Amino acid sequence: MGGINYIDLSIAVESGLPSDPPSMIPSINYTDHKAGAEQMLDFFPGIKKEQLPESLGWSLETINLTSHSGTHLDAPYHYHPTMSNGERALTIDEIPLEWCFCDGVVLDFSSKADGERITADDVDAELKRIKYRIKPLDIVLVHVGADKFWGKPEYLVKGAGMTRESTLYLLEQGVKVVGIDAWSWDRPLPFLAKEFQKTGDPSVIWEAHFAGIEKGYCHMEKMCNLDKIPKQFGFKIACFPIKIKAASAGWVRPVAIVET
Repeated sequence: MGGINYIDLSIAVESGLPSDPPSMIPSINYTDHKAGAEQMLDFFPGIKKEQLPESLGWSLETINLTSHSGTHLDAPYHYHPTMSNGERALTIDEIPLEWCFCDGVVLDFSSKADGERITADDVDAELKRIKYRIKPLDIVLVHVGADKFWGKPEYLVKGAGMTRESTLYLLEQGVKVVGIDAWSWDRPLPFLAKEFQKTGDPSVIWEAHFAGIEKGYCHMEKMCNLDKIPKQFGFKIACFPIKIKAASAGWVRPVAIVET
């Protein structure tokens, strides 16, 4: 008799790791149970610490981070004020829930070099290799293998990345949510900057993100464990984002649900 395997596709939010630009690195202040006991004295007048279990109170954390810290789901508003050729772009609290629990498919581009383009032809060839046809609302996950470097400064420049054309290739087939196990859905930003400096062509800047101006979509960034999913399709993905009012992204804990 079969069962269900749940595979966590998210990284943890950690304090001080150098895998984000300096202005985006989260910081976490931990209040332990001893400090929590001191706080509880203000909430319960007359209580003494000795009357609490082992003189200990609650624990809690105070966190400073961006909506794009850790594994997160970007809303169309992140890319531009409008989407789908003129519609008001959806913020994260407006994302339809039906987009966030659908059939999943993993496309493997881990053999590509850091900063290399994943083209529409590459996507088409990989789909043919695994003998799968995209259908509307499939959640497409792009495995580039950058998650092996999470926690290190070089994470920011690791992995191949999607382009405008390859993103639109998926969106034109009814895909609304995609994801990647790298810092960005685009190629790493330093590669884009170097190409722009060399050519002067602004179309290379954030091209995969800016595809959302033409067709609204969401993407997950900073995923992990895509190589742990035992098959490339035939499983479900759940990726409901935290509901932050009018925000460009929300933290998410995506899970692959695989029947065994």
